[in-house]
Amino acid sequence: MNIARMRRLGRRLVELAKATDTGTGRPVLTPGEEAVFVDVLRHPGSAVRDIQARTGFAQSHVSASVARMRERGILETGQDPEDGRRTQVKVADVAMHALFRRATTPVDEVLREALRDPADAGRAVALLTELESLLITDDSHGEG
Repeated sequence: MNIARMRRLGRRLVELAKATDTGTGRPVLTPGEEAVFVDVLRHPGSAVRDIQARTGFAQSHVSASVARMRERGILETGQDPEDGRRTQVKVADVAMHALFRRATTPVDEVLREALRDPADAGRAVALLTELESLLITDDSHGEG
């Protein structure tokens, strides 16, 4: 395997993970919204300016993304108790619960649908489990 194939594999795994969202009524995020969401998830209580600095997006883009996700119940905003002029952004509780449910969903069914052969799906689950144990450590926090 080379780097190009590894990237292709990574993209395919992301596609399969996202396939669990289709047809479920879950809100679909644009790539920009997803980047803002992940930043808020990692840095709850951040101001739009802080999110903008970390993501590199224009402040207007971050503000618009936050507003859209707030309207859809994905994010919540509130005043900073220490500085009432600042607005803090956090992931809504309902979105956190949905994220937890999604994150803890076994991959077996998705792989069975993608591979069609139950034996191949079982082998893929075993291989992914082994890769997880090798590449995802307590120190990596899921970042590799």
